[in-house]
Amino acid sequence: MGQDDTQRTDRDAQLMRFTRPEQTFPALTPAEIERIRHFGEIRTYADGELLFETGKPGPGMFVVLAGHVAITQRDGLGHVTPVIDQGPGQFLAELGQLSGRPALVDGRAEGDVEVLLVPPERLRALLVAEAELGERIMRALILRRVNLIQDGIGGPVLIGPSNSAGVVRLQGFLTRNGQPHHLLDPESEHDAAELIARYSPKPEDWPLVVTAGGTVLRNPSETELGRAIGMIGGAKDNRIYDVAIVGCGPAGLATAVYAASEGLSVAVVDTRAFGGQAGASARIENYLGFPTGISGQALAGRAFTQAQKFGADIMIPMSVSSLDCSRVNGTFALALDCGETLRSRSVVVASGARYRRPDIANLDKFEGRGVWYWASPVEARLCAGEEVALVGAGNSAGQAAVFLSGHAKRVLMIIRGGGLGASMSRYLIERIEATPNIELMFNTEITALEGDEASLLRRIRWKSRLSDDEDSADIRNLFLFVGADPATSWLDGCGVTLDRGGFVVTGAQSEQNQGKLVAPLETSVPGVYAVGDVRSGSVKRVGGAIGEGAQVVASLHGYLGDAAKPAL
Repeated sequence: MGQDDTQRTDRDAQLMRFTRPEQTFPALTPAEIERIRHFGEIRTYADGELLFETGKPGPGMFVVLAGHVAITQRDGLGHVTPVIDQGPGQFLAELGQLSGRPALVDGRAEGDVEVLLVPPERLRALLVAEAELGERIMRALILRRVNLIQDGIGGPVLIGPSNSAGVVRLQGFLTRNGQPHHLLDPESEHDAAELIARYSPKPEDWPLVVTAGGTVLRNPSETELGRAIGMIGGAKDNRIYDVAIVGCGPAGLATAVYAASEGLSVAVVDTRAFGGQAGASARIENYLGFPTGISGQALAGRAFTQAQKFGADIMIPMSVSSLDCSRVNGTFALALDCGETLRSRSVVVASGARYRRPDIANLDKFEGRGVWYWASPVEARLCAGEEVALVGAGNSAGQAAVFLSGHAKRVLMIIRGGGLGASMSRYLIERIEATPNIELMFNTEITALEGDEASLLRRIRWKSRLSDDEDSADIRNLFLFVGADPATSWLDGCGVTLDRGGFVVTGAQSEQNQGKLVAPLETSVPGVYAVGDVRSGSVKRVGGAIGEGAQVVASLHGYLGDAAKPAL
């Protein structure tokens, strides 16, 4: 058997570990490679030379013309693991290369290698210009990221007890942002035990996080971790964008996709993850076009990828602390928590709303230690086979209850009112009523939370609103979906009018706009618009948020066009 035959056999064996390998690693035909040539440039690499390196910004997509490239995983603990070998006709890239994000794996030349390098901006142009070929490439990029996540290839290593608050917090953050990672439990993993012996972490240090470069972080914040692994890009070269979108939920993502696809330069900022509250929904079944339902994470992930495909710059996790509407040189100024200033000709407020914290003593003590504001597979793992409680009566609460019922022994659904019909879709009510391990408790409210010496939730107490009856149960996980408060504090002092509840007033509702011909989604400040849950009077549904995100783009074009006209 020759060397080429051996490499082919090894590669076939490697492919077996991947989901849908033919679509994940398709071979390009000579004709397809010729169509790609004018988007890239020829590069050559000597034996052993790195084409791209874990943790460093990827230069784009490589099409292998001659030779072979070994793809390997390298973690911060010194382990190097083969992933796959790529030869002539194969292309090397995954979703991060759409925006020049750090590579998650190493690519090293085996022998002399000749490639066609397509940089990120040209790769995005290729995906748009070559529809059929672009579809094949895009599908492969998505599937490669999915496989990296499923197999824990690339990304940081989290070290700590799987049920510790820090581990759950960071796992949720990485999962919701589509970032590969893996967890080592110090009780069973030798490498983890060695690192712990070296750093001697205290309980508040959990988890230790090891980046691909070997840097060790002690229980970092989401922003600290995001910076360490290269998630956060920041405003590019003091660029002035056509539109800055604050919030990466369904409304913000829809605005980003439609605005960027129509040629506007777009920046999107979000403090936590793409998808917003909708991204945490276990299953959405009443959104047009998905008769079997789709998870909020999957829906948001597709939109997130679309926005990057069309060139939107997405900055997560990044917070906006204030908005300056004085429009110096015709631009708005958004102060970012990193100390930078994002400048844009227009602004779309899509910052959504956050679940309200009920008035329960010591609630903050148990947040992240048994009290949760979303229900993802990370939290579901913690309550497998146990009884859990859930407070809320809206669609998000219903979706969470159904999802958790597939993991928990029993779900106590605590509802302050006397029914579900006023706030929940009928299909969800019927599903809840048909699920035997969901128990509905109407006209009931939680009165107290009890924990142990480690501040972990261990018991909840509740009472009836119609009598003096009180009861309790040993519950270690409580999920809260109680109303929502708008995320609008960053708008203080900028001139944007809010209603009594703090939601953004738009269109003719605003006193400043009365008697004027204004766009229905425009705020009291020209050039600033509001869409989705943060807008006063919005329907607070995923479909409505996406519709408003698409609708506002026409107003943006009109405003930007008028602003560009010379004064008469």
